[in-house]
Amino acid sequence: MRRPGCGQAHRASSCTGRSWRTLVAMERLDGLMLAGNHVRLEPLTLAHVPALVAAINEDPASFRFSTAPETEAAMSAWVQDAVAAREAARELPFATYSCAQERIVGSTRFYELERWYSPAENPQCDRRPDACLIGYTWLGASAQRTACNTEAKLLMLSHAFEIWEVHRVAFRIDARNDRSRAAVERLGARFEGIRRAERLAADGTVRDSAFYSILAAEWPAIKKGLISRLAPPPGEPVAETAADS
Repeated sequence: MRRPGCGQAHRASSCTGRSWRTLVAMERLDGLMLAGNHVRLEPLTLAHVPALVAAINEDPASFRFSTAPETEAAMSAWVQDAVAAREAARELPFATYSCAQERIVGSTRFYELERWYSPAENPQCDRRPDACLIGYTWLGASAQRTACNTEAKLLMLSHAFEIWEVHRVAFRIDARNDRSRAAVERLGARFEGIRRAERLAADGTVRDSAFYSILAAEWPAIKKGLISRLAPPPGEPVAETAADS
């Protein structure tokens, strides 16, 4: 299948007046694709498994805090779980395509899509999310310290705040993952606190999780900062934002 070039994507900007079910159907069946100059986020499928396994095995030791597996069988199961969550309208998982490397280099997703209902509303009414998390983010070693994750965050946050019009986007990070926590703080997300014994970690231990969030009112300033990171002065590298999970 011919891939669209970076900067070309199916967007949902014309769907702001549609119901949530219609929006999800369009994003799932037509394939929501978010593209910039450096990265393209494609709907995650089993066809991506070989490339994902190759990417994660560039340096498996760097994924201590990631749930992404190293073997093809385990990666297939990981992708199948993500696709099932998409079919249930709970998540929107992506494969991350690097325009510079011309290949898949990692993955990321929207998850825990929240819908809030007032007492007067029918809870069966379908509509877009009011809040969500971004996570399950990882990049192969060759794509780390590049513009890939910075632009992916710009694309996803723009979609969440400007298309879905969410009130909050949050990040949940293993409290021990100092690199990712620092990167999310540089992004401009506000630290909310530590939830102790929050879930099982990738290494099988019970982990504490650090929570961060961005509110709709904070997004314009954060967006400006992300755009400036992607256009550094000549000779200076793009400022990286680390993976999160």
